[in-house]
Amino acid sequence: MLKIEHLTKRYGDVVAVDDLDFEVTPGVVTGFLGPNGSGKSTTMRIILGLDRPTKGRATIDGRVYAELRHPLREVGALLEAKAVHPGRSARNHLLAMAASNNIPSSRVDEVLEFTGIASVATKRVATYSLGMNQRLGIAAALLGDPQILLFDEPVNGLDPEGIKWIRDFFRTLAKEGRTVFVSSHLMSEMALSADQIIVIGRGRFIAQGSVDELTADVAGSVLVRSSDQERLAAIVRSRQGTVHDRDDRALSVGGLTSDEVGEAAFAAGITLYELTPQRASLEEVFMGLTADAVQYASASTEVPRGA
Repeated sequence: MLKIEHLTKRYGDVVAVDDLDFEVTPGVVTGFLGPNGSGKSTTMRIILGLDRPTKGRATIDGRVYAELRHPLREVGALLEAKAVHPGRSARNHLLAMAASNNIPSSRVDEVLEFTGIASVATKRVATYSLGMNQRLGIAAALLGDPQILLFDEPVNGLDPEGIKWIRDFFRTLAKEGRTVFVSSHLMSEMALSADQIIVIGRGRFIAQGSVDELTADVAGSVLVRSSDQERLAAIVRSRQGTVHDRDDRALSVGGLTSDEVGEAAFAAGITLYELTPQRASLEEVFMGLTADAVQYASASTEVPRGA
């Protein structure tokens, strides 16, 4: 189990992590979400002993990383896929890692085969695509067959087949009782992959729960198809609802429940062909939770024009 206790990290006057407190339990995939600059990467670096906390601590089964005798056998991590000497081959890179932790060289061939890069294992890493580097990083994380695994943006550079593969891979690890901690910016992927979600912003804890728990109390929209979309849209707006066209024959209504939309349509004599409540997405929940914790926000989506 990973345990973060009152973790704080300062870089001069900048507070990257601010009294962070949470646990990551085994047997589930835990997603770690936050805007850019929220402290996700710093937290992971502290867990792995790459940064020292200003205050508090991060422990792995009750011990800090520096106390682990053979850390690769207990914790596997993918933080930066390209953090490998470009002149080395994938196989030599993994062999060096294995030797440092008394891991048999036969394990290198096993993880290369598992991640699908055995055929290019003798090629220099400089020739690898981003997706191949990601697979090498995953192979390195698995090298010591650890019970705890950390992944930072693991699907970067992977094609759809690779994304599905890693999603199934996370599920398999969790079913084996391992601790799987995944940081990502892809809300849709986390909604599919993660059993638990931890949200932070500006280095502070914001929320934790399953996707269902986080979205349950957030108002979604209502999908409506009717005999008179234009008149129904006007009625919805008159009742302080919002309307977005989904296509020529469908409206997405916000601010009103499906019962309220149905009653309004009935009162106006409008026939409804479909009235479907839409639960808020994880992305919508995330945007709402972190609205006040975004460090780099764009003022507009309009492209500025030159003079």
